[in-house]
Amino acid sequence: MNPLTAQQLIDLAYLIAVALFILALRWLSSPASARHGVLAGEIGAALAVLATLCNYEIVDYKWITVALVVGAVVGVPLGLVHMTAVPQRTALSHAFGALAAAMIGIAEYYVRLPHVAKFEMVEISLEVIIGSLTFTGSLIAAGKLQEILPQRPITYKGQNFVSLSVLAAAVLLALWLVFHPEHSRLFPVMVGIALIFGVMLVTPIGGADMPTVISLLNSYAGLSAALLGFVLNNKALVVAGALDGSSGFILSVIMCKAMNRSFTNVMFGAFGQVQVSAHAEKEERTVRSASAEEAAAILGNANSVVIVPGYGMAVAQAQHKVRELYDTLTKKGVDVKFGIHPVAGRMPGHMNVLLAEADIPYDKLADMDTINPEFPQTDVALVIGANDVTNPAAKTDQGSPIYGMPILEVDKARTVMVIKRSMSPGFAGIDNPLYYLDRTLMLFGDAKAFVGDIVRELAGGH
Repeated sequence: MNPLTAQQLIDLAYLIAVALFILALRWLSSPASARHGVLAGEIGAALAVLATLCNYEIVDYKWITVALVVGAVVGVPLGLVHMTAVPQRTALSHAFGALAAAMIGIAEYYVRLPHVAKFEMVEISLEVIIGSLTFTGSLIAAGKLQEILPQRPITYKGQNFVSLSVLAAAVLLALWLVFHPEHSRLFPVMVGIALIFGVMLVTPIGGADMPTVISLLNSYAGLSAALLGFVLNNKALVVAGALDGSSGFILSVIMCKAMNRSFTNVMFGAFGQVQVSAHAEKEERTVRSASAEEAAAILGNANSVVIVPGYGMAVAQAQHKVRELYDTLTKKGVDVKFGIHPVAGRMPGHMNVLLAEADIPYDKLADMDTINPEFPQTDVALVIGANDVTNPAAKTDQGSPIYGMPILEVDKARTVMVIKRSMSPGFAGIDNPLYYLDRTLMLFGDAKAFVGDIVRELAGGH
């Protein structure tokens, strides 16, 4: 087999891989076909890797084999984490992907010295800067999600100006290297500044904005991969990176729209600082609580129930108990649906992933626009650990940081029950007036344990 024929086969494999990537994105857009999307993406990635390994320009597989083994040793445990750790695992995946892209870009710069064309230097500089800031930014995001780092925004006066000045310094160094690539001592300085900017970019962002941040970091990682494809003249990598980057960006736009906020507000607004209520009577307000037995009696006598899951359900790993509750109520003739907010949880589609793991029927999952008109006719809205996405202040309090954000209008249901550990504010740092309504019952406790108690009470009363 001559090199030309081998190259044709490699190009064909790349073409099939790209087609599978496109189909994967299409199928991942629907819960019903998401499993097919994952499989198509996995096959496409494996095909692209195998095609690359068959490249006749490779003369030694020793270090490639070492890298594959190390990657498998690190990757397999990451793939076996609990579903509650998927957001931080996703952030780590973005970090590793961006680091790989940045390191290859760095290697390409030094290999090509001293003869680096201006356009090549533009590609390398952009790819290394984006890859480096995505690496450290993703590590900070993972730390916040794992609660190793504070989840509230960390800010100081003039922070945005300082951060943007650091980014400008990296860009100016890149421009200088485009015209003077032989000044190699400046290259690691540019890389270091980009790494620092990644830390400064994500540190002032609060936990409430993590879904959008994860999506944006995914977009950055894809963009760095696409630029790396240009550097390496690899068409499959260009297309795959472009698909990843554009889909992540589009998802970020959708999520910002779901919160009625702009990119600049998400990235530089320090959203999530604990807010002090302007109402002096806040301390005098009381809440009504209920036991599992009382909650079971209300749920058992209802005709319609809408369950609204949030991050609290994920932390308690309560999705399987929620499935038991769904089964028990359905057997009693109760119409049960699930209301899903686009930014509930700590990554895009977080609630959908958890409920899919528990085998909740896809047709019972309703998005915000579909379920909101049904709340006035709903007997019980059961909120499980969802705070900010159910906060009526978004509609009524013009001074609230979340004013104008579309929410799940659970406050319109005939009865609202909220499973929550305490009265502490959510990731947005805002008190929730929902908890003080006359029609609201607070069910204090761990979500998994409390839902389990409700299921036992319902079964005992059968």
